[in-house]
Amino acid sequence: MTTLDEYRSYRGLPMLAGLATIAEAARPGLSVEACVTRLKRYHYALVRLHEILTARITAEPVYELKCAFSLHAYLCAEHVQALRARVGEMREPPLGLEAVPDPALEVFFDEVLAAPTAAELLVGLYEKAVPALDAALARHQADTNPLADAPTVRVCRFARLELADMIEYGRRSIPCLVDEPARAAMRPWLGLLDECLAAAGGVDGTEEPSGRPLARQYSAQPYVYDPVPQRDERFQDLWNQGVNPEAFLYTPGIPARPKTLMMLFKRIREIDVPEMMASIIHQTKGKPWEYYRDMSRQLWDESRHAMMGEVGFAARGVDWTKARITHNWSMRLNTECTPIERHAVLYFIEQGLMNKTGKRYEWEVGLESGDPLIGTFQDYDWADEVLHAAIGREWYIPQIGHWREALDYGDRCWSKILSNWHAVRDQGLTRHENWWPDIYRQACMAWGVEPEPDVLAYSETYESQRADLKAVSASG
Repeated sequence: MTTLDEYRSYRGLPMLAGLATIAEAARPGLSVEACVTRLKRYHYALVRLHEILTARITAEPVYELKCAFSLHAYLCAEHVQALRARVGEMREPPLGLEAVPDPALEVFFDEVLAAPTAAELLVGLYEKAVPALDAALARHQADTNPLADAPTVRVCRFARLELADMIEYGRRSIPCLVDEPARAAMRPWLGLLDECLAAAGGVDGTEEPSGRPLARQYSAQPYVYDPVPQRDERFQDLWNQGVNPEAFLYTPGIPARPKTLMMLFKRIREIDVPEMMASIIHQTKGKPWEYYRDMSRQLWDESRHAMMGEVGFAARGVDWTKARITHNWSMRLNTECTPIERHAVLYFIEQGLMNKTGKRYEWEVGLESGDPLIGTFQDYDWADEVLHAAIGREWYIPQIGHWREALDYGDRCWSKILSNWHAVRDQGLTRHENWWPDIYRQACMAWGVEPEPDVLAYSETYESQRADLKAVSASG
């Protein structure tokens, strides 16, 4: 009789496709029912993390946090999708994934969502919520049968890779924004979060619930989403419409290299798209999860584009804060339009970028400039926009009807919020300062060349044209 310790594979080859040893796979592990029960709790945690991260993008002033929340929300959306697929494979119709698995978990995530400051939000997310989920996934890997439940182990492994990145981001970020007095002030609240997890038996419910009653703190009043975009102190003159970069790009005779500066400005200015898309995602309820996953992917791409602009300016020794990166677009869409009107504007702009004066043109300008970094950024920016146009066709057009009607509606919605050049000037919100000469001079100094007088003198504004060069009313 051969024991497990004596069992050998052929010529010592790894057993069981490398998943585990025979001894490890000989443990019964979790039943399908127990596995699915845990999976539903992981799913709930990731859905709530996605909600929290998305909800806080718009009103978070710090640019770096906006970008990080955009990435982490997208990662959560992808892992939600993977868990939904896995539960659907496990004899589980109907899936029951929309139910709250434990009221104490609901309080836990409600509290993190309602955290009143960035300091508390960061600690709640990256020291409490994400590590608790990661610990639950690690426990699942340890408890389940590595052969019978290999598909779930794979889902857990991939999720934990990216949760580790999120935890590391928090580890590095929190000391930058949370000092000891701030941490001391939040200790009672952090204790409440621990009590919530204890009452729930952990994210996975495998521990004995504490049974202690919970008293909500920040979530005692329901969370109210803030649609007003906020920016940190590096962003000045937020209503400025004093430079029209699109008109500059399409002006014949201007060399390609100065045009790359305007493209970099257009990229970093795209931080207003996540600010606006977050409001669509948060305020649009009842869609299939694929909708939220696709929209979160686009939101993350737009943040990535903004960071491309940041990198491009930094690589050229240009201080991007000297440009006037407006929030006019996201502010007005978020506060004056419905979610479907915002999506209509987004789709209309995306379709305009598919023509010969759109993303292909910007890529060609990047190549013509001789700057390989710009060429790379515009190459991927173009590819992303093709994807975004497809996302619009998938999720926006069916809400309107025919594609022509969808385009016309988007055009009308955009016109509704793009005619305030005179209004913001007359209210004293901006003087529409021409920031271009300063940016161009900085770049010329880095390039070791003298500014070209005609390029330096560029002064076209958004007073009479919007970004697609259509005329706008002068009465706004």
